[in-house]
Amino acid sequence: MAAITIRELTKVYPGGVRALDALDLDVADGEFFALLGPSGCGKTTLLRTVAGLESATSGTVALGGADVTRLPPGRRDVGMVFQDYALFPHMSVLDNIAYPLKIKKRGRGDRHARAAEAADYLGLEGLGKRRPGELSGGQQQRVALARALVAEPRIFLLDEPLSNLDARLRLEARTFLKRLQKELAVTTVFVTHDQAEALALADRIAVMEKGRIRQLGTPTEVFRRPANLFVASFIGSTPMNLLPGRVEGEHVVAAGALLPLPDEARALTAGEEIVCGVRPEYLDYTDRPADGAFAGRVSVVEHLGGSALVTLDVEGEPVHVVVGEGREPAPGDEGWALPRPGRVLLYRDGELVTAPRESDVPEPRMAPTGKENG
Repeated sequence: MAAITIRELTKVYPGGVRALDALDLDVADGEFFALLGPSGCGKTTLLRTVAGLESATSGTVALGGADVTRLPPGRRDVGMVFQDYALFPHMSVLDNIAYPLKIKKRGRGDRHARAAEAADYLGLEGLGKRRPGELSGGQQQRVALARALVAEPRIFLLDEPLSNLDARLRLEARTFLKRLQKELAVTTVFVTHDQAEALALADRIAVMEKGRIRQLGTPTEVFRRPANLFVASFIGSTPMNLLPGRVEGEHVVAAGALLPLPDEARALTAGEEIVCGVRPEYLDYTDRPADGAFAGRVSVVEHLGGSALVTLDVEGEPVHVVVGEGREPAPGDEGWALPRPGRVLLYRDGELVTAPRESDVPEPRMAPTGKENG
């Protein structure tokens, strides 16, 4: 296997469009790594540049310690699964899987034996003679995975591998992909715009915006401690509540609530303008007044299955709260959203000022959305 080392990588397209901007990144040997961000942030360009399908304007890409920046794709020893799977419609499943071995001029008997072994491993038994058009979306995805794996690449690159599947198949494929990567222990980088997918699968995540990495960390770190307002608003099945506020002595005032100023933020000065961030999952809804709670009126209740997302109108600001099944208020009710201790994050000039210590907070619980994020 191999680690990935990227230094000062820049990609500028004709017309001056800067898709990657002096980007540095290290992916460890055997790591399952996600590139996450909105459309146009540069994540697919980065993946294709690692694969050799795009040439770098400047900077370097090293795989396993060897500089491959100027090597063609066929000499980089990577396997890639494309968003549309890119299967050959006129070939059988086995011929599709065996194609990388054919390019490497392996004998017909050897490549078909290895293709059959890869097909069986990925649960495609009995489908070897079928054409891609005769397969379900999930089966096509597994054929694409088998084709990428059959040559035993050092690096496995996945470009939105689950985006063409419906919600049920996507969940099944996500579980399968996680197990497969752990069994093979192959260095894997996958691109997604779906933050729930990245949080579920990756060992670490790079959140990208405009060709740069805005935060790099484990799913827990990125979810609990968004480093800036961009990440805070992007990560989470429901984005973080972000409320303008100001410092008043040893407190922060935001949306009418008086919140204690954390010890870690004592450097903030009275009158300073900040943004308070708190996730809907870390607010407790109550129908009675409470000190330090956001007070408002229920405007929307969205049922999510085992929970509901309640939106309070708090001094003209929407505040979202996750409430348990059977505890949903009705639109028009008065309500209060009380932040849990240590859960309020403070941002100054768009950057995180303070965050709770990991020992102070429980594990995050993400509410199901019943739909994919896009």
